[in-house]
Amino acid sequence: MFENLTERLERSFKILKGEGRITEINVAETMKDIRKALLEADVNYKTAKQFTDQVKDKALGQNVINAIKPGQLLIKITHDELAELMGGKAAEINLKGNPAIILMSGLQGSGKTTFSGKLANMLKNKQGKKPMLVACDVYRPAAIEQLRVLGEQIGVHVYTDEATTDPIKKAKAAVEYAKVYGYDVVIVDTAGRLAIDEQMMTEIAAIKQAINPHETLFVVDAMTGQDAVNTAKEFNDRLDFDGVVLTKLDGDARGGAALSIRSVVNKPIKFIGTGEKMEAIDVFHPDRMADRILGMGDVVSLVERAQEQYDEEEARRITKRLAKNQFDFNDFLSQIQQVKKMGNMKDLMSMIPGMSKALKDVEIGDDAFKSIEAIIYSMTPEEREHPSILNGSRRNRIAKGSGTSIVEVNRLLKQFEQTSKMMKMVATGKLKPRRH
Repeated sequence: MFENLTERLERSFKILKGEGRITEINVAETMKDIRKALLEADVNYKTAKQFTDQVKDKALGQNVINAIKPGQLLIKITHDELAELMGGKAAEINLKGNPAIILMSGLQGSGKTTFSGKLANMLKNKQGKKPMLVACDVYRPAAIEQLRVLGEQIGVHVYTDEATTDPIKKAKAAVEYAKVYGYDVVIVDTAGRLAIDEQMMTEIAAIKQAINPHETLFVVDAMTGQDAVNTAKEFNDRLDFDGVVLTKLDGDARGGAALSIRSVVNKPIKFIGTGEKMEAIDVFHPDRMADRILGMGDVVSLVERAQEQYDEEEARRITKRLAKNQFDFNDFLSQIQQVKKMGNMKDLMSMIPGMSKALKDVEIGDDAFKSIEAIIYSMTPEEREHPSILNGSRRNRIAKGSGTSIVEVNRLLKQFEQTSKMMKMVATGKLKPRRH
């Protein structure tokens, strides 16, 4: 996400770096170029102008011109203003009710139903909640079935009550059902339309009035750019929602919606969707997003994702096996599964500073580990436990069985050997950090 904007901003800052000294004129020139970059990223014109005017005023106020490293100081000011533009800090979701009621709103195709499932999954696994999903989209064919399938996938109950086709009655009945059966979060998925219409607005406003939700979220497809912002404004005028959810930020999004929505509707972006998997949901952190937009990576989020998937017991088991020189392909496979749980590989790698630019035109699919797994699964249990017995004929058989080549099998064995050595050195404390 934001790849084109990141590239354009880097070019804008080069205007300053190429100058012998910094002047008011070339600071103004840089801001003009940044404004153009923001407009190309589909940022609202008024927002882009206000943003660059503020950065320029702060830059001249902090005397960037006489600073030792003026280019770096200007980047810092731009970073801080970007974070402020997107809300300053992460906004929490209100779960204080008993049950807490969350109403989902948005246009058809924005990803409401999928996001409802992701949110339920996150609240269940990360906060220990007992959520219930409510299927109130009675118009779209297979909408109820889609939610039911998602519910089964994540182990969350889906309230359907097909005895009534009145979404208002259904939503009210669902809240009562949740109270009786001890569900502490009720997520109500409502109908969307292909465009804003009076009937849809009246209906969702009536649902909101009937169930009095603690949190109303507006879900919008980030790839729709300025249309997303305009739709957000119309929905907010009618619903007065509490927060925004940006979906499909893993697509070819120019990023304009993320940068404009907050300033237009004055409501925080609370969550972002970053992929199709049920785990592909993140709390929106404006400062971290500013880091990523400026090509600085997002190490904090990367570490958080690693910690979420970190299995202490498994780590202790692996450490013992490494120390005893018993690390085998079963353990290697276990480590791959943990990495896969962290999310899309390209998204993960782009969180490392400097990697986003390097990966711009590189395709890294979710099946990045597919051939490695195929090779390991083609080994016998004995071969997995004792990699040293893998001679030429065994390697040939594994290559044929996995649909790969002998070159790929040999490469994996070499990677396995190097990884084992490195992990053993870390586990036994023989690999020390360098002192500078």
